[in-house]
Amino acid sequence: MRTRRRGRFGTIVAGVTALAFAGVGAPAAVAQDDIPDVDEVVHSKNMQQRANIPKQAPFDTQSAYGTDIAFTDDHAIVGNYDGFVVYDVSKPHKPRIVSQVLCPGGQNDVSVSGDLLFLSTDYARSDASCSSEPASAADAGSWEGIKVFDISDLTSPEYVSAVRTDCGSHTHTMVPAPERDSVLLYVSSYSPAPELPNCQPPHDKLSLVEVPVDTPENAELVSEPVLFPDGGNPGNGYTRATTGCHDLTAYPEKDLMAGACMGDGVLLDISDRMNPRVIDRVQDNENFAFWHSATFNNDGSKVVFTDELGGGGMATCNADVGPERGANGIYDLTGRGDDRALEFRSYYKIPRHQADTENCVAHNGSLIPVQGRDIMVQAWYQGGVSVWDFTDSDNPTEIGYWERGPLSDENLMIGGPWSAYYYNGHIYSSDIQKGLDVLTIRDPRTAPANSVRFDEFNAQTQPSY
Repeated sequence: MRTRRRGRFGTIVAGVTALAFAGVGAPAAVAQDDIPDVDEVVHSKNMQQRANIPKQAPFDTQSAYGTDIAFTDDHAIVGNYDGFVVYDVSKPHKPRIVSQVLCPGGQNDVSVSGDLLFLSTDYARSDASCSSEPASAADAGSWEGIKVFDISDLTSPEYVSAVRTDCGSHTHTMVPAPERDSVLLYVSSYSPAPELPNCQPPHDKLSLVEVPVDTPENAELVSEPVLFPDGGNPGNGYTRATTGCHDLTAYPEKDLMAGACMGDGVLLDISDRMNPRVIDRVQDNENFAFWHSATFNNDGSKVVFTDELGGGGMATCNADVGPERGANGIYDLTGRGDDRALEFRSYYKIPRHQADTENCVAHNGSLIPVQGRDIMVQAWYQGGVSVWDFTDSDNPTEIGYWERGPLSDENLMIGGPWSAYYYNGHIYSSDIQKGLDVLTIRDPRTAPANSVRFDEFNAQTQPSY
């Protein structure tokens, strides 16, 4: 049963029942070039699906993409191009929808801090409300940026405030600032153009938004640090020119941040939170088309950068593209202090070829918290979910996977896991079209992670374990 009520800015849909599974009967594994049938589930012996909740109205259309995930206590909050969904995952094998907030504005990537939720809007809208209409970015009155919600009552999130940022907010990275009684949001955005009044070239910067914890209605833009004063990568026809960043990952305990900035990978010192400072920059003009995201290992001695070749809309997991494009790049951190540098070691890409109708490329993931090893779970769109070990930076290896067959065997349709993160004993995957999947991995290499528990988790704000 659903009940519906009108919120101050959006529509809340509560009480949606889950579709859950005790397990799935599926083949244990497939050969590298044995493409599954449409929607056929295949997986390694050590991975299993525990539950799935399909997308529910009003988020059940093909264009309502499921996006990123944030976690607070026993809840997973999943962004959607049309808003966000709050799931109760206290029983991971029986998750249920607590509420849905209709607030269009893709991508609607989310993060949480205490009773606050932050939402990225990167599509021009008529205004900052959840009832806004699509607008032209060429209109100086259009709006894109950060929205702030009070989630003290997860059954009824309340829209509190909004802050416009140049070129919108494609993604954002939350860093708590308790010394300022606030939360800092490092906003990534890109692709300026002369005809866009709110997104002017060169846009070699990020936007820094501060949200006071006790008065989030006073959120404001406080700084616009320039990361590329001499200009970023000019591009070469394959690698994109740098005009801003796509994603930033902070490791607050280490005072570090890694930036994936279109044509550049950067390492930043954030010991002065208000003034992030670039320590090192790397480029890969042969194999990286679009620097998309970054993940530190637990001791902060490595960074995994992803290359989103084709922007997530192409079939790149095949023999024609090969194993080094649309992959991860593993970098070791060498040196100390301002002499720290990123040193390339190897690439990792899933070893299974996908159909030409499946969009597949490296995308969002997180560490599986195992002391003394570097293990990551990662989404590959229709390439599924991969668990892989990069403890040996030169020889990364896959140790488990789970995937569905293509959405279609005739046409390329956008789908598959957008994000796959490990949280308190389970893997949660946000599938663009299929909703929320809950997976488990049972493997001696990952077993120690089962004892690690967090009260809150944002993949772009890495905790230590």
